[in-house]
Amino acid sequence: MSLHTRLATSQDIDALLVITKACAKYMIEKRIFQWNENYPNREAFEHDVARNELYVLIEDTEIKGCVVISTLMDEEYKTVKWLTPDGTNIYIHRLAVHPKAQGKGYAQFLMQFAENYAIENNYRSIRLDTFSKNPRNQKFYELRGYKKLEDIYFPKQSVYPFHCYERIL
Repeated sequence: MSLHTRLATSQDIDALLVITKACAKYMIEKRIFQWNENYPNREAFEHDVARNELYVLIEDTEIKGCVVISTLMDEEYKTVKWLTPDGTNIYIHRLAVHPKAQGKGYAQFLMQFAENYAIENNYRSIRLDTFSKNPRNQKFYELRGYKKLEDIYFPKQSVYPFHCYERIL
C-alpha cells in the first residue's frame, strides 16, 4: 500500500467532485449543512489547480482525498483577530476524504502534509475554518493543536457561523 500526496491537475477535478459531493451528502444526512450544491464546485477547484494550491492524496493509484494549501486570505478572514501577523501564514481549505474512506487516517495524513509544508516553507502559522455545527471537525483540529478564535459567515453555504482556527508552528 503506497500513500502519498501530489499537486492536483485539472484531470483530477472530476474525481474530487465525486469525493466532495459524497462528503456533502454524508454531512447533510447527519444534519451538518456545511457543504451543498454551491460549494465546493468545479470553479473553486480549477482556481486551486491554476494557483498550484490543490493537493490530492493517492493510495496506490486511487485519489482518496484532497486539501488546499493557500497563501491567499479570504475576504471573510480580514476582520478576524489572528494570533500571528498576516503574511506569515497558510490557509487550509477543502480538506476532504470520501466518506467510505474516512476513519483510516487519511485526513490526519493530509494535515500532517500541510503542517510539514508550512514548516519547510517558513510559515509562522496555519489558519482555517470549520463549520460550527460540525463537532467532529472541531475536535479533529483542536486535537492537532489548533486554537479556536472568532466566527465568520459564508452566506452561500449556511446561515450558521464557521469557527476560525489557527495553529502557531
